[in-house]
Amino acid sequence: MLLQSFVLQLFLYFPEDKSEYIPAAISMSIFMAMAVFVFLYIKKISKKEEEKTKHLEEKYKK
Repeated sequence: MLLQSFVLQLFLYFPEDKSEYIPAAISMSIFMAMAVFVFLYIKKISKKEEEKTKHLEEKYKK
């Protein structure tokens, strides 16, 4: 129990100077924006592949 509370305290750090949050917020914003762009890019590619597959299915049905 004592070891568990000690380990949890290692990861809990709340700075008195709130300006230390700024670099973390900036990097989180950058990574979130990149994640959104990658998600939209994959969605776009998936849509193109779906259209190709439909076209191929129509071609082989005839």
